[in-house]
Amino acid sequence: MKGHVRGFLDGLHYNRHVSVHTVRAYESDIQQYLVWVAAEAQRPVSSLSPTDLDTTTVRGYLAELTRTGHARSSLARKLSAIRTFTRYLKREGAIEQDPAALAVAPKRDQTIPAHLSEDEMLRLLQTPDTSLPLARRDRAILELFYASGLRLSELVGLDLEDISLSRRVVRVLGKGGKERLVPFNHATETALRAWFGDRATLAADASAKPLRRESRARRHNRADRIGRRDAEPVFVNYRGTRLTGRSVHRLVLKYVSLCSARLGISPHALRHSFATHLLQRGADLRAIQELLGHVRLSTTQRYTHVNTAELLNVYRKAHPRAEQKR
Repeated sequence: MKGHVRGFLDGLHYNRHVSVHTVRAYESDIQQYLVWVAAEAQRPVSSLSPTDLDTTTVRGYLAELTRTGHARSSLARKLSAIRTFTRYLKREGAIEQDPAALAVAPKRDQTIPAHLSEDEMLRLLQTPDTSLPLARRDRAILELFYASGLRLSELVGLDLEDISLSRRVVRVLGKGGKERLVPFNHATETALRAWFGDRATLAADASAKPLRRESRARRHNRADRIGRRDAEPVFVNYRGTRLTGRSVHRLVLKYVSLCSARLGISPHALRHSFATHLLQRGADLRAIQELLGHVRLSTTQRYTHVNTAELLNVYRKAHPRAEQKR
């Protein structure tokens, strides 16, 4: 079984060009399923073969996840990983029938993405103390998040050659290694120009220091950018090395806590704010889909639920009979 799993994961990475992070997620979900199957059979995982995976184990595993309180979205994701793996096994001739083909994914809950209002977003952008170099970096990060709707992984993976200040566009390496061009505004250009002066100083200081061993997170970021060995990251820390996603997540939480009492506002919520505000001001849904880098329009359509929720809220507050009970 170990060889089949490795072949499947290698196929995802090299044939379908799935990101390192997605491959790790698939591996985790499949391994959890195999561990459960082995425990039910009272055997070690190493003794499992593809024929041990059947419809009963798939349904039993999903039932166990439901019993232990896993969210519907989590169940759907895990089933998707199992389905992809079992289809691979069938295609490779390791099994005759796909055991996950008849398994039904639970209907996902319709959740409204957390986002900031335009006034809240303006306060957040003005929170960093731009008299300090690293705060000027943070201002540029917040401006770029809101101006372009980037994913966290896309922002920390940016290199200097990806940004054109004169044209005010950024080249983004998105999911599956797909590139797209996303525009940004004058305010973001100003913030980036201010940061680039500080960045040059930090990078020069870093080049004069002994090389440090790269962390695992940085190695994965580098692995996602094949052929970019001499890449110069846009956003660096005080040592002059590339910022990690965890560091950017922490700084966003810090500035949100300084200017707002809102909870659940993460870097991804800034992406939600970008999409929501475009939609509110009349942007076409397909244009927003392209800017966000969504493969399916249905993924972008969930932002229409935000507007629906706001319309209902306005209705309840404004209509004279909205709050009356029969």
